Amino acid sequence: MNLFFLNVLLVLPVFYLILEYTRRKFSNYPPGPYPLPILGNFLNLHKPGHIALANLAKVHGPLMSLRLGTKLLVVGSSQAAATEILKINDRVMCGRRIPQTFEAVGKTFDLVSILGANKCNENWKMLRTMFKTELVSAEATEEKSVLREEKVKVLIDFLSSNKGNVVNIGEVVFTTAANFISNLLFSKDFISIKDEGKVGAAKEHIREMERLASCFNLEDYYPIFRGLDIQGLGKKALKCIESLNACWDVIIDERQESIKNGAICKDKDFLDALLANGLNKDQINWIFGEILITGVDTSSGAVEWAMAELIKNPEAMTKLREELTKELGGGTIVKDSDLPRLPFLNACVKETLRLHPTVTIVTRRSTETCKVMNYTIPNDSLVWVNLWALGRDPTKWDDPSAFRPSRFLESNLGFMGSNYEYLPFGTGRRMCPGLPLAARLVPLIVASLVHSFDWYLPDNRSPTELDMVEKLGITLQKAEPLLLIPKSKGL
Repeated sequence: MNLFFLNVLLVLPVFYLILEYTRRKFSNYPPGPYPLPILGNFLNLHKPGHIALANLAKVHGPLMSLRLGTKLLVVGSSQAAATEILKINDRVMCGRRIPQTFEAVGKTFDLVSILGANKCNENWKMLRTMFKTELVSAEATEEKSVLREEKVKVLIDFLSSNKGNVVNIGEVVFTTAANFISNLLFSKDFISIKDEGKVGAAKEHIREMERLASCFNLEDYYPIFRGLDIQGLGKKALKCIESLNACWDVIIDERQESIKNGAICKDKDFLDALLANGLNKDQINWIFGEILITGVDTSSGAVEWAMAELIKNPEAMTKLREELTKELGGGTIVKDSDLPRLPFLNACVKETLRLHPTVTIVTRRSTETCKVMNYTIPNDSLVWVNLWALGRDPTKWDDPSAFRPSRFLESNLGFMGSNYEYLPFGTGRRMCPGLPLAARLVPLIVASLVHSFDWYLPDNRSPTELDMVEKLGITLQKAEPLLLIPKSKGL
């Protein structure tokens, strides 16, 4: 009997590999590494995953397939693959997989999510339209220029009071971005700038939600475990969401009460707009959390990477300083209206997002069986486009690993997703809706930091010693926080 089971154990993996070979051959799936029984290709996705996928693409091609548990994953890593997935097949590839971690939170997720809804249904379209109209239309973006400048001035004032001290750039910019977004949502600061370097309650909840969202969950890839919450991620997410909601519960209650008492909603912020459109408290809570969690870290991460690259590349820093001094003068505060006159600044931001896209992988789900690059993509497959690989493709970029902002000075490449070798904000139906906000806030903060101070690494370290190792969660972050010392210019 023992010998029988031993033979079965030996035969099963061979049988699985034969089955997988047959399935790939006759189903015409994209090529890829052969999966292990049960595990599939999880071992091929060692951290960081975007780099592992880029390396696999060098072996298996720009469109490849992997098996993650019971799920088929298709990954595009070239301009041609991105064009077919995100442009030609955008309608079919517009689905999203709802992580089981958050599906366990409640059945309303797919009805209130602006970013993560399973399908591009009418409810999703309504929420996206409301978001664009109220927050990121050309008129709304222009109206909020004073607010952006206000929050950046608070940041500069804080840094001025900390000249000569070591500052965690990611943390202070995180606070600035969080307060700008929270004022858009409900006209209140979310975090005190004086909490820089500390993990306050609000920051802690956002960071925990990001950690939970990026955690591997068995239930996403093995349906047999679905609903069991074996890892406890759903329970932790529910607790975290409740804590995060408590940060603005009182504000929502007060607004709802004022409406009951006959107050007229004047649409002064996004909360007023949501209430005027009949959304309830649970729906508003999820929308606020989603916008803050995704919007804050992407903006602060982009600024941190930009400052790190400028510190590490003194020639680019000098050129940017010269542009700022020429256009703005010695002591002028940077204003929102100055940004169009600063081409090298904008080139620095574009180059940063080429090398370090805050979202490294565009994630989609096929809603029908279709063809991509003459390969079959089955219905309900996971479909990813590796933006990090696109930005470092040696066939599209000269010296792709180098930080060279000048490559964008005479280029028509922009953020709008029309050039498929450069997609820092994605493209198509699922393009990042917060693009207009980030495209104004990030360069404004970078320009203000560079124009207001000279920056030094602690302990007289050389810029060549700066660690640029990446850490991947929901967004691409520096593994080691960027610690810098601000000093008065010219000293």
